[in-house]
Parts: sequence; structure tokens; C-alpha cells
Amino acid sequence: MTPATASPLLYGPNGPLPLDRPRVMGILNVTPDSFSDGGEHARLDRAVARARQMQAEGADLIDVGGESTRPGAEPVSLAEERRRVLPVLEALAAEVALPVSLDTMKPEIMREAVQAGAAMLNDVNAFRRPGAEAAAVAAARDHGVALCVMHMQGEPQSMQQAPHYDDVAAEVRAFLEQRCAALQATGVPADRLVVDPGFGFGKTLEHNRTLFHGLATLARDGRSVLVGVSRKSMIGALLGQRPVEGRVTGSVAAALLAAQQGARILRVHDVAATADALAIYSALDPRAGGKGA
Repeated sequence: MTPATASPLLYGPNGPLPLDRPRVMGILNVTPDSFSDGGEHARLDRAVARARQMQAEGADLIDVGGESTRPGAEPVSLAEERRRVLPVLEALAAEVALPVSLDTMKPEIMREAVQAGAAMLNDVNAFRRPGAEAAAVAAARDHGVALCVMHMQGEPQSMQQAPHYDDVAAEVRAFLEQRCAALQATGVPADRLVVDPGFGFGKTLEHNRTLFHGLATLARDGRSVLVGVSRKSMIGALLGQRPVEGRVTGSVAAALLAAQQGARILRVHDVAATADALAIYSALDPRAGGKGA
């Protein structure tokens, strides 16, 4: 993968947020059907309250999602996703002093999200939907918005039915390299790109394990890496088919291991526990400098 020319950073209400150390991205789903917290934050007041809570718990940025991408999830219309996310983005821009990311595949929503104050566009489809690449390029080039490019095999509705790779690590790296190169060729600055190997998106448990073992290599390629494994089925499987509500400790352990391998954004549900784990790691582990967060 072609190295980035500088460490990517996000611009939020308080200025730049450098990705010079692992950052905690708090998940804020404003959907009725997300696998872990569907329906909990669908009301605007509850969404804002949860964002404030995550800020107090140590989140560095917030990722808002208005369309579930869990396996088997049904697509959401443009009008419905717009109704769910735009009021939340506008409220967070006014009331929460953190950069806000939007998890969306729709180019129309991307354009409107930037105007509403989004600092990052996070697309599980890697900006491949018609119109999405152009919207992302314009946002990154003209407004300084960061872009997170994720790998997914297939579509959310069917991605877990029969995922197959000859070499999952090599194929994911090649895909991310190709998408980053394509975006840079159309004008996206290298320091606005973040990559996500897409754990659980068209991948079996063994695929996920192999990708996790290769995170250090992916991080050394020169891009900042986002890792999202919080409460996912791979955590449940590794803990003996633990249900979602019993995956917190395992999720925090996985986030810490990802940070140790060079991940710079950790997308999590459990902000306080993850932030505490990172603080102890930063303070005590010689590899982190032992200087505290």
C-alpha cells in the first residue's frame, strides 16, 4: 500500500484531532435494528444525551449511523436515513465538542452531512456506489473531511452466507490499496484517508482472526487503521457463543490488542471501559512510552 504522506487527522469543534495515538470512536446508532443497541438512541434527545455521555467517558469522536449494516439488515430509503441522521448531526455540531463521523453509503447523505458538520465520512462500501466517490472527493478536497475506506465482501443482506478468500489478508490489503489510490487520483489528500479491514463484513471467524493477526502489517503500510470489533459475533464466538450483552470485556481486550498493533481509531460501544484500558496501557506498557494518555 502506498504510504500516506502525513498522519491523517480530523477537524472538529476544537480544531485538529491528530491520530498520533489510539483514539476512541464512540458508536451512536440512531436505528431501530442495529445488532447491539437498536432503538436505544432513535429519539433526538436520547441520541444527544448518549453523545454527551460518551464525551464524558473519554470518547475522542462520535460515529453516527442511520442504517444498520448487520448481516441480513434491510436497506433504508434515502428519505428515512436523512430523517434519522441529519437532525442528530446538526444537534451534535451545536452541543458536543467532538468531531462527528457519519456511517453511510449514500452520496446524497454524504453531501448533506458535510454541510451539517460531519468531520468524517465512514462508508462500509468504500465509496463505490455511483455518486459516492464524487461526493467523498469533494468533501475531502474542499472541506477537509476525512474518509474511512472499509473492505466488505458482498452486501450486508448476504455477506455472511458463504464468504470465500484465497488469501484474506492479501486480498483485503490489495482492495484497500486500490480504493485509496483511486480516491487520491481524483484529488483526495493522502492525509485524509483511513482504512478499515472490515471485521465481520463478509468474513468468517477464521478470516477475522487472520486479519487481526495482520493488523501490524496493515498499520505499517502508512495509513491510519480503524478497527471495529466491538460486541461483534467474532467476540461472542471466541467466548463460547456469548450473547451480545456479555461481550464487553472481550471487546475491550480486542480493542487494546488492536491498539498494540498500531490501530489509530477504535470504534466501540463501551467507551468508558475502552478509554480506561487505553489509559493504563499508555501509562504502563513500555511499548507505549509509559507516559500516560
